[in-house]
Amino acid sequence: MFSLAGKTALVTGARAGIGRAIAVGLARAGADLVLHGHRDDLDETERAVKRHGAQVDKLVLDLARTEEIPPAVNNLDVDILVNNAGTIRRESTSFDDWRAVMAVNLDAVYVLSQAMLERGTTKVISIASLLSFQGGVHVASYAAAKHAVVGLTRALSNEWAPRGAQVNAIAPGYISTDVTRALQEDEVREAQIRDRIPAGRWGRPEDLEGAAVFLASPAADYVTGHVLVVDGGWLAR
Repeated sequence: MFSLAGKTALVTGARAGIGRAIAVGLARAGADLVLHGHRDDLDETERAVKRHGAQVDKLVLDLARTEEIPPAVNNLDVDILVNNAGTIRRESTSFDDWRAVMAVNLDAVYVLSQAMLERGTTKVISIASLLSFQGGVHVASYAAAKHAVVGLTRALSNEWAPRGAQVNAIAPGYISTDVTRALQEDEVREAQIRDRIPAGRWGRPEDLEGAAVFLASPAADYVTGHVLVVDGGWLAR
């Protein structure tokens, strides 16, 4: 029920962190991989997924250039799309930074999801955030984009469910990655965050593997328009 044997998955932002962990989890479940990166620095992730027997292709593409996405994926035949790539601009109120965040975190998710669904992809999983439900501080563009990812997930689910596709999202909690490094290095803020998490620790990228495999697998064929929160209990606190 959870096997991905014979399936191919495209994971964006696969160089490190959550993207790499999800790629490894999908490979462990039997999928072949198309690894996306902003630059051709995917060798470590490629080695990690190949250890599980996966065949690997690479897609090097600047997702902020949304007009380049459809031709870049025109020849791809993938069953599973994981929209993981993202960026954040903390402390910034400039419109240029707002647009830079929106381009990658929202516009690219829409353009790539539409392109792959039209090509026959049947499982789309986008990475949302706790800031899909909360406002945060000094991250207005990121919070707005992640709120919109949830809305987009539900809208695309409604449109594509009749055609046999499932569109879902995963909302990670506080995960130890490069994106959250500034918070981890702030002793006061780090302790405040950890103290609120019922599990008593920050998440690890590997904590997202099971959720991704589930949503990508036949076990989730009747799950669509859903946002699966993986946060150690943060939202329940």
